[in-house]
Amino acid sequence: MVGWLLLSFGVAFGSAILPVVSIEMFLIGLCASQPTMPWLLLGAIVAAGQVGGKTLYYLAAKGTIKLPKPLHDRLHRERPPTPRRERWRARTKKMRARLDALRERCHRHPHWMAGTYGVSSVVGLPPYMATSVLAGLVRMPLATFLATGFLGRWLRFSLLAASPALFAGWFHY
Repeated sequence: MVGWLLLSFGVAFGSAILPVVSIEMFLIGLCASQPTMPWLLLGAIVAAGQVGGKTLYYLAAKGTIKLPKPLHDRLHRERPPTPRRERWRARTKKMRARLDALRERCHRHPHWMAGTYGVSSVVGLPPYMATSVLAGLVRMPLATFLATGFLGRWLRFSLLAASPALFAGWFHY
């Protein structure tokens, strides 16, 4: 059982950094094949892995950790204006203005960001990765980020871990 818990933590951490693997599908599959897994503990382990991985995005957005030089240079280098780049800037002007307005609103009302991030950690909308980055950009306190994210993710993943046994019980009668 310890092996499954460690694997779950690793998959959760990895899927938080590189969201190619669906941790939700992994968790449901694991609980369906291993019905004796303690679902509350499994939810906590997966939540810790997810929040740990997203903390890297948070810290990078906050500026606490620096991106590798090639990536930093690629994102922040000055590019000569081209017609294609100017068309892109014109198309995304409204979106960038909305993002700046949202960032400013979150700076003025930090409890809104905590609420949005908390809802995102449970429901997944707005996307959890996006709210993790936005939390770093608006400089949400790390303790709030970790506590809110862990509680929300724990609730989400505990319910998902319990769902195969719950549905099996419903269909058994």
